[in-house]
Amino acid sequence: MVQFLPFLLFFAVCVLLMVGYPVAITMAGVSLLFAAVGSIFGGFDPAYITLIPNRIFGILVNQNLFAVPLFVFMGSMLEKSRIAESLLKSMEILFGGVPGGLGLAVILVGMLLAASTGIVGATVVTLGVLSLPTMLNSGYKPALACGTLCATGTLGQIIPPSICLVLLGEVISNAYQQSQLDAGIFAPNFVSIGDLFAGALLPGLLLVLGYGVYLVLVATFRPDDAPSGKKPALEQDRKRQLLSLAKGLLPPVFLVLSVLGSILKGIATPTEAASVGAMGAILLAIVKRNLSLGVLQEVSLETMRTTSMIYLILVGATIFSSVFRGFGGEELIEGFLTGLPGGVLSATFVVMFFIFLLGFILDFIEITFMVVPLVGPVLLGMGIDPIWLGVMIAINLQTSFLTPPFGFSLFYLRSVVPDSVATSEIYRGVVPFIMIQILILLLIALQPGIATWLPSYFVR
Repeated sequence: MVQFLPFLLFFAVCVLLMVGYPVAITMAGVSLLFAAVGSIFGGFDPAYITLIPNRIFGILVNQNLFAVPLFVFMGSMLEKSRIAESLLKSMEILFGGVPGGLGLAVILVGMLLAASTGIVGATVVTLGVLSLPTMLNSGYKPALACGTLCATGTLGQIIPPSICLVLLGEVISNAYQQSQLDAGIFAPNFVSIGDLFAGALLPGLLLVLGYGVYLVLVATFRPDDAPSGKKPALEQDRKRQLLSLAKGLLPPVFLVLSVLGSILKGIATPTEAASVGAMGAILLAIVKRNLSLGVLQEVSLETMRTTSMIYLILVGATIFSSVFRGFGGEELIEGFLTGLPGGVLSATFVVMFFIFLLGFILDFIEITFMVVPLVGPVLLGMGIDPIWLGVMIAINLQTSFLTPPFGFSLFYLRSVVPDSVATSEIYRGVVPFIMIQILILLLIALQPGIATWLPSYFVR
């Protein structure tokens, strides 16, 4: 009976999370309860409990994680100060008259917004509020409009520099070091958050390209589904529109590229670059005269809420992983994965499929800190490249969040979609984008260099 306690622990946590109990409290409380039961029956080593305070302290002083509130502040400021809305209008001008131009504008704005926030719910809701009425009024079929918004909102999983990649990069880095220590390598190699940023950049751009090509094809062969937007401006209006375009488009694009470029080139750490991004977002809001005390207060509160949630989940996940290891769960997982026929290929497929299913019931942050630390060292110990693994997990979860009927992105968009749009239309609209996701996932699986080439180029 005792040997099954690690699996019962994991199952109990998942069930309670599905019921709706708070994530951090559930992971911590259930884990400590199982630890007490295990200690009574002699199946748990209490020494693992004594390690928890030091691990929590290590989280609180981790310099890389300081980037989280700064990136959240940056994205929230771009959203609340209506810079994102201005950016969308500028993109509409840029792609006016192009087949599927409005959809392309939404995808590119969503890409930049996703890179700034990395929070799927916030991006989907923001795009839904800003773009959906315009797309429907322009004649876009509801299914296509909703599918575009849902898919674009999930780009925050893979487009750097998002907080999702910051968190995943930290976990992958720790798992990589752990796998080397388990193999007896006491001078381990390191992967940084910047390495994962570089690895995710090309796959993210491929997804954006895939979405864009699909929209153009739909607009070309089924023009009633995606009517063309405004025709190019007359000569006398062109200068005015170009000036408006430059004012709305260039500053936020320059800000995001500066933050990402400084990380990739090694000029700044993710935390330093995030602080520059946060200050840059404030300056943009001031220049555009959209900053007020009310906006600053709203952004600060949103940053505090999101950061508090992430750190609480981190603490709960730390307690969970410590207790899980105390039951010998790590050895059970390693024995199961290494014993599968087909070796590393089968093990990777099983883990990816399991993570895909968990994406229906758990958020990215929960999976990152509860699951990846348990399976990551095993897969990395089997010779998998850590950057490739991180990118595959991110795109895998992005696909899960899109998949009906449980995908989180679908629920987020449903909350802001008018009642006239049926839920079935949202489900139907995301199917082509899910196929694009799967194709990109298979392409990266067959050609790992798509994820690993750019980090090697930036090796310093």
